[in-house]
Amino acid sequence: PRPPPRPRGVSKPIWLLIVVLLPVVGGVLWFLIGRTRRSSAPRFQAPDDNPEFLGRISTVSDQDERIRRLEEELAALDSEADDPRDRGHVDPPSTDDDSGEQTRGGRS
Repeated sequence: PRPPPRPRGVSKPIWLLIVVLLPVVGGVLWFLIGRTRRSSAPRFQAPDDNPEFLGRISTVSDQDERIRRLEEELAALDSEADDPRDRGHVDPPSTDDDSGEQTRGGRS
């Protein structure tokens, strides 16, 4: 003997309501809950009204000032290196005949 057939899950009228209403309810919920609000998007501000922009201007001028100082320091160091008075004392090359033979004659 076979058991009597049982209806599986939900009846046809309920399925029909789910199929028809779910897309409508889903769309409405997306419009109500899921969409981002346009008011949260940042609006355009003129540069003189934007504190972030004004802060960057001062930062850029500070960086320019630092670069200028570093270039001056490098120029001063270069001029010191070119000054022969700052170099260590170096003996002039010897003009002895023995030393000349060693350099010209190769190895001794």
